[in-house]
Amino acid sequence: MFSLHEGSGLLLLLLLAGLQIAAEARGAPPCSPGFSEDLYTVVVPDITEKGWPLFNVKFVSCGRGGLVRFECSNPSDFRIEDNGVVYAARTLQRTPAPASPLLIKAVDTTTRQQWVTQVKMMPPTQVQELAVPPLMSKNFEEIVFPPQNADSTLKRIKRDWVIPPINVPENSRGPFPQELVRIRSDHDKNRSLRYSVTGPGADQPPTGIFTIDPISGELSVNKPLDREHIPSFHLRAHAVDLNGNQVENPIDIVINVIDMNDNRPEFTHQIWNGTVPEGSKPGTFVMTVTSIDKDDPKTANGMLRYKILSQNPESPSSNMFTINNKTGGIITVAAGLDREKVPQYTLIIQATDMEGNPMYGLSNTATAVIRVTDVNDNPPEFTAETFFGEVPENAVNVIVANLTVTDKDQPNTPAWNAVYKITGGDPTGRFSVPTDPTTNEGLVTVVKPIDYEISRMYVLTVEARNEVSLARGIHPPKQSTATVSIRVTDVNESPYFDPNPKLIRLEEGMLPESTLTMFTAQDPDRYMQQTIRYSKLSDLANWLRIDPGTGRISTIAILDRESPYVKNSLYNATFLATDNGKPPASGTGTLQIYLVDINDNAPKVYPHEAEICEKPEPNAINITALDGDLNPNAGPFAFELPHRPQDVKRNWTLTRLNGDYAQMSLKIGFLESGIYEVPIIITDSGNLPMSNTSYLRIKVCQCDMNGDCTDQQHIMAAGLGTGAIISILLCIIILLILVLMFVVWMKRRDKERQAKQLLIDPEDDVRDNILKYDEEGGGEEDQDYDLSQLQQPDTLEPDAIKPVGIRRLDERPLHPEPQYPMRSAAPHPGDIGDFINEVKTH
Repeated sequence: MFSLHEGSGLLLLLLLAGLQIAAEARGAPPCSPGFSEDLYTVVVPDITEKGWPLFNVKFVSCGRGGLVRFECSNPSDFRIEDNGVVYAARTLQRTPAPASPLLIKAVDTTTRQQWVTQVKMMPPTQVQELAVPPLMSKNFEEIVFPPQNADSTLKRIKRDWVIPPINVPENSRGPFPQELVRIRSDHDKNRSLRYSVTGPGADQPPTGIFTIDPISGELSVNKPLDREHIPSFHLRAHAVDLNGNQVENPIDIVINVIDMNDNRPEFTHQIWNGTVPEGSKPGTFVMTVTSIDKDDPKTANGMLRYKILSQNPESPSSNMFTINNKTGGIITVAAGLDREKVPQYTLIIQATDMEGNPMYGLSNTATAVIRVTDVNDNPPEFTAETFFGEVPENAVNVIVANLTVTDKDQPNTPAWNAVYKITGGDPTGRFSVPTDPTTNEGLVTVVKPIDYEISRMYVLTVEARNEVSLARGIHPPKQSTATVSIRVTDVNESPYFDPNPKLIRLEEGMLPESTLTMFTAQDPDRYMQQTIRYSKLSDLANWLRIDPGTGRISTIAILDRESPYVKNSLYNATFLATDNGKPPASGTGTLQIYLVDINDNAPKVYPHEAEICEKPEPNAINITALDGDLNPNAGPFAFELPHRPQDVKRNWTLTRLNGDYAQMSLKIGFLESGIYEVPIIITDSGNLPMSNTSYLRIKVCQCDMNGDCTDQQHIMAAGLGTGAIISILLCIIILLILVLMFVVWMKRRDKERQAKQLLIDPEDDVRDNILKYDEEGGGEEDQDYDLSQLQQPDTLEPDAIKPVGIRRLDERPLHPEPQYPMRSAAPHPGDIGDFINEVKTH
């Protein structure tokens, strides 16, 4: 069987859960609760850091579980956990061994039954002197394997053996390697065995942490352990003979790294920001701060507690806030938060492990910045009780007064922004008070014209509020209301016509110098003695005249309803009224004249031109009449043909269709093509009817199948139609082109003739007669040469020869007496050939 022994130096017990089962298998008495030893002897290092595990006491609970609570007789130096591990409560220095042992008491919280054991602590030097093994107990627990039969068949008695885990504290200072336990098999009595361990920490990464002596079976740790890195190790122990044959089934060994308080709490943020409204009641939640500790949260090493170390400023109280020591939640505990007095608080928060024990726990701090947010607890107040302003009458959209207020709330917030309201003195709504977004002032503005003659003074009552309501329990003071006194000044106002426009009704045809009406204006300035003068501003037809002093309107021309300036029988004229104020003011008025129609226009035939076929198939056109007058001075109309000339009634027939239309048709079976001017007498239906003889231009022509005149007949009937004009233009263009071509040909022929004149004998060439003079350059006289003489001297006209009186003295005569017969201007073709042959011979 295997047996596990505690290693010297670490003083840890290997708890074996199978001891009870083994005892029952040997026929031991039933389980009895209590400590496994009445006296434990442990070795205490010379220096023990706070939080180090020292030893472990074994308590057999017999199924009582967590109902047993442990206590020690020296709680200031030692503390014991529920699992029986005893830790140093503070840093311990080497001291002489205490006279009396440490008492450990176990209390059943249900039955109040108690058990007591003693622990004798010895320094390492004393252990060496006494040659006492550094063990908790001189009796080592062994795992007893069930007996085996002759056929080596293992018989299980009850259940699998469970090896309790081995607890090893982290951050041990050594020396290393440190022995933890010893593994042994009963088969080592009759043969040599070799022991080994496998698993992470042994032969698997991280390798080399744990090793085992293959002969003695001592399991050791070779370096300090870190629980925050690896909290536990799972190894398997093996026992084989020298031939490598397995003699025992592998057993599992669990090594738990016992946590030490080696990590300080760390806040997730070094600076925490929170807000709380001013005036908040005690108990108002503000914010939550959080800290973490890498130590085991199931032990006191990782159990944090929070507290507020300081508050700045300490106004109005040094304890305005408190913090939940477990959750980190910060709440208010006192009233009196006022942003206008203290806008911000700074708290120093401390987090401590070991459940906040100031002596043993590790601490860290962070800063909590709490900003007091504004609420509308300060109403706006006017800086004066009365404000004054002045405005000229009739002015609109002008600022007459600026209202200033003060507000202690945070600027540019709804609790600071002012809203102004007129509560009295403006029944007609002529003023408004918008807010200047930059200065928060109230701008008293005129929105409707003010008449000085009606009211010379306005006294307004204005109230100032914020965009949000005041906080509960706060009422606006008297200073939130002010009076605004506005004085209205008089200005020269424009005269006005009443009514405007003015409508009068007249018959058209009124003669010049007829009086129509009086069109006068009124001056609104009752307190100014002023006169008004009138003038004409707009009279498109130039029909009217106005008296400058009285405003009497008369005609200067006949009023005609059919004038193009009359629209829908209405004629508009505009007049100007100007006073003599300083500066002068003027106003306009419109006179509308409705002209009643009279029968002053004779009717005319329409259309003025028409076409009709030579043969009456069909052979009729419809005509009507145009009359500038309105009904009843227009239609219905009467149409008739005159008696003279006689051929009118002989050739044409006029039939009345209705009051507005008549039909004109050929009376005879055939009429020669041409254009005929047919007179028609038309009479309207006025009270005094008017008649008029209009001429209808009718084109008689040959028609196609559709009854339309053919193109040839159009040309014949119209004389020179569009086609004829185009043909004439084309002929003119062609003629011009021919003339141009002829002129070009003539010029080209002249050039050829001149070229032939140059083909003469060399001795006859005038160029042989050019003299050389001993002078270079010359004035403008020397440059007045006729170079054409050098080309064709024989073709010069006698008139082209300069007179003798204007020749230079040294100039040769331009036409000397010929010494040889004169050649004709047009040489014979044979001469040209002789000239060419002579040139070749030379």
